[in-house]
Amino acid sequence: MTVRIAVAGSRGRMGQLLIEEIGRFEDLSLVAGFDLVGVGEPLGGGVFVSDPRDLAEVLRSSGAQVLIDFTAPAATVENVRVAADRGVNLVVGTTGLSDPQRREIAGSIEGKVAAVISPNYSVGVNLFWRLIEDAAISLEGYDIEVIEAHHRKKMDAPSGTAAEAVRVLAGVTGRDAVVYGREGQGLRGDEIGVHAVRAGDIVGDHTVLFAGPGERLEIKHQAHSRQAFATGAVRAARWVASATPGIYTMAEVLGER
Repeated sequence: MTVRIAVAGSRGRMGQLLIEEIGRFEDLSLVAGFDLVGVGEPLGGGVFVSDPRDLAEVLRSSGAQVLIDFTAPAATVENVRVAADRGVNLVVGTTGLSDPQRREIAGSIEGKVAAVISPNYSVGVNLFWRLIEDAAISLEGYDIEVIEAHHRKKMDAPSGTAAEAVRVLAGVTGRDAVVYGREGQGLRGDEIGVHAVRAGDIVGDHTVLFAGPGERLEIKHQAHSRQAFATGAVRAARWVASATPGIYTMAEVLGER
């Protein structure tokens, strides 16, 4: 059975990679693409860019089963609401969502559709989160620093991946204090330090540093291209097409939970 997929933000860098990735598989079909730029332009396979304001109608007429959304927070909130109301399952990779926006998204999805929501769809990053959890348990009492680097045009800081790393680390260490960067004088406390770099065209680097008496351990993930994110997101789209309603993580797609 062919999974019919629509892509929001189809003219962006991620959107184009997603479309290329969908085209690699015989059991997947691109049936719609949405963007504010290039409306009416071809995306391939007889599909043209649609205006996001026509999302509801185009999802209906195209028979889309899954909408992949890597756009911007406000747009994602609206796209999720519309798709869920039409019974279209979701893969959401937008970062920088506020807590109220996350709650609104969850409310739109609840009881209606299945959705995979993750700040990072790289298979390697999902393993990275598991490794830092194991390390934090073993290295009890060690200082922990999270360092991330991205391209100069990234809007949100720290990255969604770094924020998830902090959540994982806080969960297993019980450390509630988080310090974002440091300046001035003062001793380090029992906090998790977070540092964000924005420079050049860095795709995405994430490091968690554990430092204790006489030693340190660094666990690092580097993305060489956005292809890693597109590959994982399309894998999630295939999986979520037949999932029961609910909100899932990429770990569940990968069979880790």
